[in-house]
Amino acid sequence: MADSTVKVYTVNGATAGSSSSLPDWLTRKRAAGKGKRATKEHYEGSIELLQGFEFPEASNRVKTTRDGRHVLATGTYKPQLRVWDLDQLSLKFERHSDAENVDFVMLSDDWTKILHLQNDRTVELHTQGGFHYRTRIPKFGRSLAYHMPSCDAIITATGNEVYRLNLDQGRFMTPLVLEDDVTGEIEGVNVVDINPAHQLLAFGVDGNGTVQFWDLRSRSKVGILRLPASRLMPVSAVTNGAPLGVTAISSRHDGLSYAIGTSTGHTLLYDIRAANPFAMKDQGYGLPIKDTFWIEGGSRMAGDAMVLSADKKVIKIWDRATPETNFVSITPANDVNNVHHVRDSGLFFTANEGIQMSTYYIPQLGPAPRWASFLENITEEMEDSTTRSAYEDYKFVARDELSALGLDHLVGTPALKPYMHGYFVALKLYETARLIANPYAYAEHREKLVREKMDKMAETRIRAKKDAGVKVNKALAEKILQDEAKAALREERRKKKKAAQAAKGEEEADNAMEEDGEGEEPTSLLSDPRFSKVFQDPSFAIDENSREYALLHPSGAGQRGKTAVEEEADESDKQSSDGLGSDDSDEDEASSDSDDEGELSHFDPRKRPGQRNERLVDNLQKSRAANKESRLARVSYVPMKAASSSSALADKDATFGQRLAPSKGYKGKGRQQQDDGEDQAMEISWMPSGRKDADDGGERRSKKGKERRAGVESFGAGMERGGAEPEMDISEAERSGRTHRRKVARSGSKNAFRRMG
Repeated sequence: MADSTVKVYTVNGATAGSSSSLPDWLTRKRAAGKGKRATKEHYEGSIELLQGFEFPEASNRVKTTRDGRHVLATGTYKPQLRVWDLDQLSLKFERHSDAENVDFVMLSDDWTKILHLQNDRTVELHTQGGFHYRTRIPKFGRSLAYHMPSCDAIITATGNEVYRLNLDQGRFMTPLVLEDDVTGEIEGVNVVDINPAHQLLAFGVDGNGTVQFWDLRSRSKVGILRLPASRLMPVSAVTNGAPLGVTAISSRHDGLSYAIGTSTGHTLLYDIRAANPFAMKDQGYGLPIKDTFWIEGGSRMAGDAMVLSADKKVIKIWDRATPETNFVSITPANDVNNVHHVRDSGLFFTANEGIQMSTYYIPQLGPAPRWASFLENITEEMEDSTTRSAYEDYKFVARDELSALGLDHLVGTPALKPYMHGYFVALKLYETARLIANPYAYAEHREKLVREKMDKMAETRIRAKKDAGVKVNKALAEKILQDEAKAALREERRKKKKAAQAAKGEEEADNAMEEDGEGEEPTSLLSDPRFSKVFQDPSFAIDENSREYALLHPSGAGQRGKTAVEEEADESDKQSSDGLGSDDSDEDEASSDSDDEGELSHFDPRKRPGQRNERLVDNLQKSRAANKESRLARVSYVPMKAASSSSALADKDATFGQRLAPSKGYKGKGRQQQDDGEDQAMEISWMPSGRKDADDGGERRSKKGKERRAGVESFGAGMERGGAEPEMDISEAERSGRTHRRKVARSGSKNAFRRMG
C-alpha cells in the first residue's frame, strides 16, 4: 500500500489514477474550435509544463541530456525524434527516420551526437546537422549502451552474441559470445547495463533467468547470477520448463548493488558479493518489468534508498529496506513504455502508448529542477485548493431523488454522469427541475431554518435537563445507555475480582490494578461529536415502520411501544366504542354509499398510480365491523341462574334479565327496578358471602332480622343457593347436578370473590 500523504502532481499529460480523485469526465475538456485541432484534450488540475510534449500516436523512449538542458524522445507515427529545450520549455526540433526506434543513447553531454538502434536491424549515427551514418547488424537488436573508456557501442540482440561497434575506429569488433553450461543455448540478450563505478558489463539473458557479468578489459565472463525461479514462477511453470527472462537491470553508483527486473513482474535487489537477493518486490500484475533504477541524490525524505520499478500498468517507488510497502504508486492513464528520472529532483518523464507524454512531480521525493523552479510555488497553490471547486457546477443526485425530480428518463444520456450510487447533474438543470417539481421548496427551506433557529434559542432557557442532546432516536439512545451500564457493571466486577486476588499478597496484581484504574473512561456514543446528528437531526430519524427496519429487526417488528399521542387516541376510541357518542350518521353514509356502487367498480388504479379510493376503503372497514358484530351475536353464552320463580328456573334458555325479573321487590343501593314490565338498565353488585353457615337443622336470622332457612345460603342482592320451593317443577338433572362434562361453552369460575365494601 502506498503512503496516502505523498502528493503526486501531473504536470504534463493525462492525470494518473493515483494522483487525482476526480473522475475522467470531469477533468477532461476539449478545446473550443473547428477541425481536428479542436479535439485536443485538456485535463483540469494538470499543468502543461512542456509545450507540445507529445507524439502523433505513441512514444517509445525518453531521456534527458547529461547537462540537463534538453529532453529527447522517440515515437511514432511517422517514426521520429523530437528534442525539447528546457530553458524555453518548448519543442526545439523534430527529425524523422525510416524505421521505428528501439533504443538510443547520447554520446555527448548534449543532443548533438546520438546513436539510434532501429527495429530494421540498422544502427544510425546522428549529429547536429542530422543523419550522419547508417550500418546494419546481423540480428534484430534489443538494447544499446555506450562504453566510454573503450569508445565501444554495445548492442544486444537475438541469440547469444553481443555486438561491439567501435566508434573511434569505425568498425565492428569481435562480438562477445555468451554461453551457459547448465541451461545450454541462449535465446537472446534483453538488456545491457554498464556500472558507472567500475565499468562492469551486466547482460540480462532471456530464457534461462540469469545475469552474466563481463569485463571488457579481458573480454571474458567474470561471473554469473542465477535468479531463484522457484520463488518467482508458479510450480506448474517451473515443472513445464517455462522461460524466465531478465528484462531490466540497473546498477547503483556504489558499484555493488544491482536492481534486476524479470519477465514475471518481480524486482530483485542484489549485492554482487552474495548469491541471494536481499529484497524482492512484486508489481502484482505479472507483466514484464519495463524499467527499474535507483533514485539518486537530491532526496528530501526518501534518502538514497529508494528504488523505482515499472511495468506497463503501474509505477511503484519503494524503500529497499521495506519492499512490501510503497512510498508512492502511480497508475498512468496509458500503457508505459519507458520511465526516466531527472537526476537530483522529484520529476519523472514517461513514454507511453498515448498521444501526450506524461510528467509527474513528487515534492517529497526531491526538489524541482532548476529550469522548473516555479513548480514549487504552483504545487503549493494546488495543495491549498480543494476538489470542491471542480464540482461547483455539478450536483450529486441519488436514484430515488432523481425519480422525484422527474429526471429518470435522462438515464443513459450525457446529461447524467454515473458515479457510485447516483448521478452527477448540471447544477443549472438540477435547480430548474427542483423548482418545477416543488415550487414551494424555498418556503419550506426558509421555514426549516427558522424552526432550527427557534429550537436553538429554546435550548438556552432554564429547564430541567433530561437528555438534552437526544431529540430523535430516543429508543436507540436508551438501548445504548443500557449497554453502557452493563459494560460498566462488568468492568466493576472485573476490578473487584482483581482486587480480591491482589489482597492475597501479590503486589504485582495490585500494581496492575492501579494501572488499569488510571486509564481514561471510554467515550460514550451519545457524547461522541461524530455521531451527534444521529440524535439531534430529524433527517437521521430511524423509520421503524420501514421494510428495511423490519428485515434487520424481525423480532421487534410490530412490538414498538405506543407514544403518548397514540395512547390518547386509543382512549378516545374506547370511549366512543360504548355507543354513547354514536349517532345515525353512519347509517346515512352507508345508504348514500350504496348509490355509488357503480363508480367504485369502475375505479382503475393503473390510471392514477399512487392514489387511493377513499370511499372503497371506508366501505371495506364498515363491512368488516358488521361481520365482527354478526359473529359476536352468534355466540351462545351459558346462562347464570339466580333465585327466582319456578317458571324462570324451569326455562334453561332464559336470559339473566328474565330470571331476575320476578324479584321486583328488590331495591338496590341507590337504584330501584321499575314495575312497568319493560326491560330497564340497572346495576348489580355481586357480593359472595365467603362463608357457609352450618346446617344446624333450625332457622337462623340475619343481622337485619330476616329469617334464614336451613341449608340455604344467601348471597348477592337477594339471591339464594342451596334450596328451592317445593312447588317448583325442577327436572331430575337440575336436582341431582351435572353428570357429564360441558361440551360447548364454559361457565363462570367457582372461585370465591372477595367481599366488597
